[in-house]
Amino acid sequence: MNAPILPGIRDIAPAMIALRHDIHAHPELGFEEVETRRHVIRCLRDWGYEIHEGLGETGVVGTLRRGAGPSIGLRADMDALPIQETTGLPWASRVEGKMHACGHDGHTAMLLAAACELARRDSFSGTVHLIFQPAEEGKGGAKRMLDDGLFRLFPCDAIFAMHNMPGFPVGQLGFRPGPFMASADTAVIRIRATGGHGAVPDKAVDPVVVAASLVMALQSVVARNVSPLDMAVVTVGAILAGEAPNVIPESAEMRLSIRALRPQVRALLRQRIETLAAAQAAGFGARAEVDYQDGYPVLVNDAAATALARQVAVDWLGEGGVVAEMPPLTGSEDFAFWLERVPGCYLIIGNGDGEGGCMVHNPGYDFNDQALPVGASYWVKLVERYLGGAAGGGQ
Repeated sequence: MNAPILPGIRDIAPAMIALRHDIHAHPELGFEEVETRRHVIRCLRDWGYEIHEGLGETGVVGTLRRGAGPSIGLRADMDALPIQETTGLPWASRVEGKMHACGHDGHTAMLLAAACELARRDSFSGTVHLIFQPAEEGKGGAKRMLDDGLFRLFPCDAIFAMHNMPGFPVGQLGFRPGPFMASADTAVIRIRATGGHGAVPDKAVDPVVVAASLVMALQSVVARNVSPLDMAVVTVGAILAGEAPNVIPESAEMRLSIRALRPQVRALLRQRIETLAAAQAAGFGARAEVDYQDGYPVLVNDAAATALARQVAVDWLGEGGVVAEMPPLTGSEDFAFWLERVPGCYLIIGNGDGEGGCMVHNPGYDFNDQALPVGASYWVKLVERYLGGAAGGGQ
């Protein structure tokens, strides 16, 4: 896709791609983004932004004010994943067991490129908060920033975030109002039974058999309790029990990942899992303890903010630059916590649909540098539309 990149973004793109490569080569896990934060602060300070550190430990907020008007927040995540990289690229990770396998290096560089261009412009009236968030990958960095007073210190009338997505053409943008990404909860089920000798199973209550039965019973939750029109996932990712082949252990542990696209379905899944665990265990003469851990909520895009964000893309790129019917995603995002407080939109940018590409969280993944100037230009376009400028703005 040949997007009309803004001239200022085109000029800075090589430097931002080089910065992206540097961040990629030196990945940092959640709440450890010290060097990444240093890059962000250096750039923002050079461009005249007000800098605030410390929210969510390693988070950074850069603020740019242009007179009176509404405020808009743009977010980029900064953390890497505990994965050993296999790309063999010149900028591949130099840190054993860590890599940017989700493109957060690209998101950070993309927002910084937009920050540079926005600092040179006076075509809008209002306040821009650029939020560089730590620990998106399962550690809830967004929630930590929220608890540290993010929107009290930096009130936003609307917030937006962008994530790359392999499988879509490079730079194509995708929008979906309403529920867009699933909730993500975890349950640990501990089955307490009676251990014994493997040769005399009648003298024991086998927790492995209970766990095996419960695995199959859990499949009925999605198949028979959730409406076929709704999305739900119940995955048993681990079963831990015993060590020796001739010993029936006293206990077994099951670890579940649970996802839904509607809060009502999320609540139903919890109720059915807890009920089934207790009933299945009791049926065998065992006992089940369920430690249900609420994770990320359903990510719900505000309809008006999403319509505005999509229209900015259509006006700039045409209908061909926008995913025609963006489907919901079963992955999860802690940006959902912010959307519970402030209206906004989480959108995707295509990372490439060609042969040889791979999905995120894969050791062979890399952010597509061609998407960087497209995403940065879009951020500038969105800010100018939302904050009005000469056009008279806002939503």
